[in-house]
Amino acid sequence: MQVLEVDPVKRRISLGLKQTMRNPWEVFVEKYPAGSVVEGEVKNKTEFGLFLGLDGDVDGMVHLSDLDWKRPGEQVIEEYKKGDKVMAQVLDVDIEKERISLGIKQLADGGAVTAEAAGELKKGSVVTCEVTEIKEGGIDVKIVGTEFTTFIKRSELARDRSEQRPERFAAGQKVDARVTQFDRRSHKVTVSIKALEVAEEKEAIAQYGSSDSGATLGDILGTALRRKGEEGEKDEEKE
Repeated sequence: MQVLEVDPVKRRISLGLKQTMRNPWEVFVEKYPAGSVVEGEVKNKTEFGLFLGLDGDVDGMVHLSDLDWKRPGEQVIEEYKKGDKVMAQVLDVDIEKERISLGIKQLADGGAVTAEAAGELKKGSVVTCEVTEIKEGGIDVKIVGTEFTTFIKRSELARDRSEQRPERFAAGQKVDARVTQFDRRSHKVTVSIKALEVAEEKEAIAQYGSSDSGATLGDILGTALRRKGEEGEKDEEKE
């Protein structure tokens, strides 16, 4: 034990046992660094996720977003009950805050597929999306060739406000969009049709016109589209 305080007036000595022991979170991260697979027992379920009892008498949390790749966490968490033994992957250990972040979906097959597809995605890249559902505030889409799904809000559906109408799209329709955000850890992606249109306009102006050339934006875009079409015809002739 370690002497914490000595009170000569009250003739009392305060001792501490835990001060002589290593921080259990430090011990845990040495044994189970990020990426390790651990087994834990469901201790509690909350609105944020599952709390698992782990080796070393520490707890870790699986956030709702890390329960399943495709289904909402609020739905998946109902499948678990206290006492269940589950496998999870260590995502992060914060020793200072005594917090362990875990993920269950990362061990699923869908995670492996998504992780592989994630290598093709980065901020600024252009992707093709398939519309899956039309909503009042925007559209749900799936990025073609991946397991990623995301929501494009109304303000990101077009550069022109008059075109920012979800109803002009249809389920099954394919649209191109620009990746505006991609979080590798959570595998969440955000795309924007508006961002792609703005980027294409800037590129067209840079190549075929300028602010002092006297050409209108319509003229510049028309030239860009015409050139693009001519290049496509030449490529077909080569084939």
